[in-house]
Amino acid sequence: MRVAVEFGKSKIYTGLVFEIHKNPPKGYDAKDIHQILDETPIVNEIQLQHWKWISDYYMCTLGDVYRAALPSAFLLESETIILKNESFTDESLLDNDQFLIFEALQNHSQLTIHQTVEIIGKKTVFPILNSMIEKEAITLKEQIYEQYTPKLVKYVRINPIYTEDKLEELLESLSRAKKQREAVLSYFQLKISTKKPIKVTDLIGISMTSAAVIKALVEKEILEFYFIQMDRVNFKGETSDFKKLNEYQQKAFEEIKKTFEEKDTSLLFGITSSGKTEVYVKLIQEVLDNGEQVLYLLPEIALTTQLIDRLQNYFGEKVAVFHSKYSMNERVEVWNNVLNFSSKAQIIIGARSSLFLPYSNLGLIIVDEEHETSYKQFDPAPRYQARDAAIVLAKMHQAKTLLGSATPSIETYQNAIEDKYGLIRLDRRYGNVLLPEIELVNIKEKHRKKRMNGHFSDRLLALITEALEEKEQVILFQNRRGFSPIVECKTCGISPQCPNCDVSLTYHKFKNELRCHYCSHHQAMQYSCGACGSQELNTKGFGTEQIELELKELLPDATIGRMDFDTTRGKYGYQKIIGQFQAQEIDILVGTQMLSKGLDFSNVSLVGVLNADHMLNFPDFRAHERSYQLMVQVSGRAGRTKKRGKVAIQTFNPYHQILQQVSTHSYEEMFKEQLQERWQYHYPPYYRMVKIVLKHRDFNKVNHGMLWLGKALVNVFKTNVLGPTTPSVSRIRNQYIQQVMIKIPPTQSLKATKENIQRIKNVFQAVKDFRPIKFIVDVDNY
Repeated sequence: MRVAVEFGKSKIYTGLVFEIHKNPPKGYDAKDIHQILDETPIVNEIQLQHWKWISDYYMCTLGDVYRAALPSAFLLESETIILKNESFTDESLLDNDQFLIFEALQNHSQLTIHQTVEIIGKKTVFPILNSMIEKEAITLKEQIYEQYTPKLVKYVRINPIYTEDKLEELLESLSRAKKQREAVLSYFQLKISTKKPIKVTDLIGISMTSAAVIKALVEKEILEFYFIQMDRVNFKGETSDFKKLNEYQQKAFEEIKKTFEEKDTSLLFGITSSGKTEVYVKLIQEVLDNGEQVLYLLPEIALTTQLIDRLQNYFGEKVAVFHSKYSMNERVEVWNNVLNFSSKAQIIIGARSSLFLPYSNLGLIIVDEEHETSYKQFDPAPRYQARDAAIVLAKMHQAKTLLGSATPSIETYQNAIEDKYGLIRLDRRYGNVLLPEIELVNIKEKHRKKRMNGHFSDRLLALITEALEEKEQVILFQNRRGFSPIVECKTCGISPQCPNCDVSLTYHKFKNELRCHYCSHHQAMQYSCGACGSQELNTKGFGTEQIELELKELLPDATIGRMDFDTTRGKYGYQKIIGQFQAQEIDILVGTQMLSKGLDFSNVSLVGVLNADHMLNFPDFRAHERSYQLMVQVSGRAGRTKKRGKVAIQTFNPYHQILQQVSTHSYEEMFKEQLQERWQYHYPPYYRMVKIVLKHRDFNKVNHGMLWLGKALVNVFKTNVLGPTTPSVSRIRNQYIQQVMIKIPPTQSLKATKENIQRIKNVFQAVKDFRPIKFIVDVDNY
């Protein structure tokens, strides 16, 4: 059960009773439970077991998992809110810190304690606030976080005293009130035709009257209002029959069922556009026939919007969706439907957070595009990998897990080859369309021969023009948003930096501002250098915004759309852009990695990658694997239905082995090469990894703490410690960062390693100087 507990005089926090025992805590007095919040539990046993596994494996507290899992409506908390006293005018009474808070309140209607700590950079703010209350500059109030409110729809019915024999009398009494009489007549027409409860809005629409007329009838006690609780997300529409599987899909389907007899987890290795979704649909149907639930995990919300339509088309209202673009109330409804095993939540589609729902009878988990990095949560804790956590959850439910991908991650493919997972191949595209023809464009050569037009080579432009003439669509991929990542002064070479992070600000032309992609700090674009005053500023590098603007100049007749984090902000942001592109209202879609994830557009014949080198030269041991996956996935959006698509990849180094492997679609070759390197340099899948990060506002403190920690770890793990090092972005949100990596050999026990790390962490946090440093453990940090 959830319980509310009071801390201090007015703070309320929600806890979850995990187990009941009779051992009083040592060293402190336990608080009394203020009240029990539920009549029936909102979580179940298997769920708690799974949370416990996540907290043990990923070395975080159970509270972290609980906080991540529950929709915020279930976490009743009160927080102190600071408000400005409007009658206070004498600012000379305030000292520096107090003035900073007061000034912030002039720009914001209210502040939280957390925000004030950030504004003045001190942890102890209560004495400052108390003196401001004495000076009557501010007032405080406690605010309870939002709670779930059910959606009530207003219906109308006739007062039961008007039986059939009294109806004429009623209409006679309304002979003078023409509109009211029409409303009553319309009510009866609706009643006869629909035989369903009548909504107030429907009655107003049909009788062509207003809300005031209905209200007058209610006041006369002729009609009555009543409310019915409704779900916020409903499916309206017809369902259609399944597509018939072709022979290759049918064979894959049979093989999956066969491998599931022996193994709990299988990998469906199907090339792009081979029709994996239709195979999933057939499997889902079989699981539903057994009366079990299905969880369908996707890496990106953009993908869910396209898939919801396809699945609802087949399964109607059995499909429920759960991800962060849904409002808090909508998420609570999905939670309750899953908890009560409702018919509305037999198939759950969602991003990684949908793992935490209270399933009672899972039969199958599908992890689509299993190689995606979006399945890993990096901040805040629990830093879990959804694919791995899903396999464990399925085991707890005695369910099966199907991993699907055209470019599986090296760990998964290794498991499949070693016979830990079943392996099913699907290597024909649906409708026997050939894989796209991939062309590498050498832009080093093009620059030399002056054949570049902005960031476009003559070859890419020719292909785009050709596709547009054929009335086909084009996707252009550039994995950077904004206009350009660096604005540089030509005179002194200095570029504007973020005040809170160690990165340069990205220029966004659309809003004419400089923005930090780490902490969202933004400021107006400057027209002169902040260091030397020179007005000659130059932009370096390019993002999706710049590509969009260049295209508008080069191809003024084409309609160009952009899909990145900036254009998909709202709840329906993705839906709008994907809908327009599907309806062929957009000719060319420019976008970031969102485009590479399993989207299905029938009319795209050309995909252009504007700069492949940026991904290849990333300082990460998985850079080559990820580049291969990203490029093959984005290429897979081309030529999916009728004719063979084309892909043009612009690069300064067309002879790079990864680009050669992408152009020939040789996954196996890439896999073998990467495996050799991983074995040689001790990386996953052979060695496991744990990353430890320290963060604090004071650089010397972090440095001192990391030196101590590094020595302690080397004493235990010897040569398997990498670091301590400073990451490439060494300060984010005014916190300095240092990190150290521990590699765990295949022969070493993971459990014992974690116990050692936990022991070192406990000693570290017991040292008074190190206590304020944030200590973050990230298990399997890739």
